[in-house]
Amino acid sequence: VVGFAAETENVIENATAKRLRKGCDWIVANDVAPETGIMGGARNKVTVIDAAGAETWDEMPKIDVARELALRIADALR
Repeated sequence: VVGFAAETENVIENATAKRLRKGCDWIVANDVAPETGIMGGARNKVTVIDAAGAETWDEMPKIDVARELALRIADALR
């Protein structure tokens, strides 16, 4: 189960708590505070959180975030 967390502060801490609360294997978190420009923009910077920890990806176009996430999900299901 992959969840998503749009956070405006304490992104990793809040998303980690949400992952546990929702029972997700992974949660994809991003900072949507107005100064980031993420909401409504073409780019995103996410942190993927699982039981092992958190991995922050470089900022990239949103379509590339989706592709990378799809590849990682496929790889995890092999």
